[in-house]
Amino acid sequence: MTSLHIDDIEQRQALLDAWVAKRRQIASLEAQASTLLAERVRVFDDDVREHPHHRDAIHRSMIAEYSAAGHLSKGGTEYAFADALFLDADHPAVRESFRRGDITAAHVREIVRAGAIVRQAVRDGRVDAATLGLYDTAALVVAERDSPMRTRALLRQIAAALAGETVNERHRRAAGERTVTMRSLDDGLAMIQVVLPEYLAAAIIDRLTALAQQLIATRDDADPVRPSGARDFGPDAIFLTDLMPDDPRRDDEILNEHGTRCRAEDGAHDGAGHKAHHRAQPGVGEEHIIHGEGGTFALDPSFDIEHVPSDERTIDQVRADLLADLLLASDPSAACGTGLEGIKARVQVTIAASTLAGADDRPAQLDGVGPLHPDIARSIAGLGGSWSRLFLDRTGMVTSTDTYSPTEAMRRHLRARDQHCRFPGCRVPVHRCQIDHNHDHAKGGRTSNDNLAHFCTGHHVLKHPDIPDRFRWSARQLPGGDIEWISPLGRVYTDAVPRRVMFV
Repeated sequence: MTSLHIDDIEQRQALLDAWVAKRRQIASLEAQASTLLAERVRVFDDDVREHPHHRDAIHRSMIAEYSAAGHLSKGGTEYAFADALFLDADHPAVRESFRRGDITAAHVREIVRAGAIVRQAVRDGRVDAATLGLYDTAALVVAERDSPMRTRALLRQIAAALAGETVNERHRRAAGERTVTMRSLDDGLAMIQVVLPEYLAAAIIDRLTALAQQLIATRDDADPVRPSGARDFGPDAIFLTDLMPDDPRRDDEILNEHGTRCRAEDGAHDGAGHKAHHRAQPGVGEEHIIHGEGGTFALDPSFDIEHVPSDERTIDQVRADLLADLLLASDPSAACGTGLEGIKARVQVTIAASTLAGADDRPAQLDGVGPLHPDIARSIAGLGGSWSRLFLDRTGMVTSTDTYSPTEAMRRHLRARDQHCRFPGCRVPVHRCQIDHNHDHAKGGRTSNDNLAHFCTGHHVLKHPDIPDRFRWSARQLPGGDIEWISPLGRVYTDAVPRRVMFV
C-alpha cells in the first residue's frame, strides 16, 4: 500500500471522526436547548398560578414568542415544548444520554412519543412507577445504536408490552379517529392527510411502491404518442382553430386529413413556384407539399415521425400520480404501463397460534411497524395467503420455522428473522430485498442461515466485487445473527438481529 493511499485513508478517517464529534456536540447543544424550554414551562406554571383564568392566552403568547424568535412553526414549537417537559419530568436517563450526545433529538422524540402509553399506565395505577424506568433502559439500548426510524418501530412494541393488554383497547378506540383532510400549499399544490389504521397505511405505501417500480421498469414499452404541443414547421403556422368559420380552408379535405397544424400559402401560385419556395426552407422536401382547394400547404417535416415523450419522473412523483389515478379512476390508466393490475400490497404479520385460533386476545405484530389488534390479524389471515409457523425462544428470537423444502425453509426463516434490510439503520422490508451470501459463495461461503441475510439493492451493491477495493464494503454474520459491516475505512458497524416483543 503506497504512502499516498495511506494518507488518503487517514484524511477520510479524520473527516469522519470530526463529523461524528460535531454531531455529538450538536446533540448536546440540543439537549441544553431542551432544558431551557423545560425551565420556561416552570415559569409558565408560575404565571398560570398567578392568573389562572388566562391559562390559554398565556400559553399561546409563550408559543408565539418562541416560534417567532426561533423562526419555527407553531406546531414545531409546541412539540419541542412537550418533548422538553416529558423529558425533564419523566425520562431522566434519556435526558442524560441526550446531554452526552449519545442520542439525537430525533431519537428523543421517538422515545417520548412511544412512551406515552407507559406514562398513562403509570398515572392510572395499572403498572408500577418503576415500569417507566424499565422503558427508558430498553429505549436507550435501542436508540444509542440504531436509527430513529428503527427505534420507533421497536419502542412501540416495547411500550405496548409494558403497558399490557391496553394496546387492544387503544387500537379499538383509535380506529374511530379515521379522517381525511386537505391543506393548501404554495405554488398550486395541496396536501391530503389520511388518518387510518396503520396496517392499511403500510399496505397502501407498499402497493404504491410496487406499482411505481413496475411503471418505471416498463415505461419504455409504452406506445409512441405525438406530443400535443408539437410545433408546426415555419414561423407563421396557421391553426384550424384560428380560421374564421366561413374560411374555405376549414373544409379542405387534405388539410383536415393531416391534422390541425400546418402552414398555408395564400394567393394563386403554380405548383413549381411553391415547391421552389418551400425547398428554400431547410428540412422541407417535395413530399411535404400538399395542394388543396384552399391553397397550397407545407406540413411539419416531422409529422410522420413517432414522438415518445420522455418520462423522467422520480419514484415519489410516480407514487403521487398513481395515487391520484387510482382514487379518481379506480384503476391505473393505460398510459401507466403493463401488468400493474396484478400487483398487490404485502404486509407481514406475526401472531401467536393460540391468538389466531381465538383462544386468547394477545396483540399481534405488524412486522417493522408495531402492535396490531388481534381481530385485524385474524381478518387478514382469513383473506388467504401464506403463513409461517415460528418458534421463538424466551428472548423473542426466531429459532426456526416449519419446513417445506430446504431452500424454501431457509427463505422463510430469514424473512421471519430479518424483517428488513440488515444494513444499520435501513428499513427496506424483506420482500424488496435480496438474500446475500455474507461470505461469498464463490469463495467457499455456505448456503446456510448463518451466512445469509437480506440486503436492499442499494446496500447489496456496496460489497459487489465490481467495486474497487478502496470503496468496497464487506459484511459477515456473527453468532446469533448480528451482521458486522466493515467500511472501506476499516470502521466496523454492527446491525443487531431484530427482536420480536412477546406479549404476555
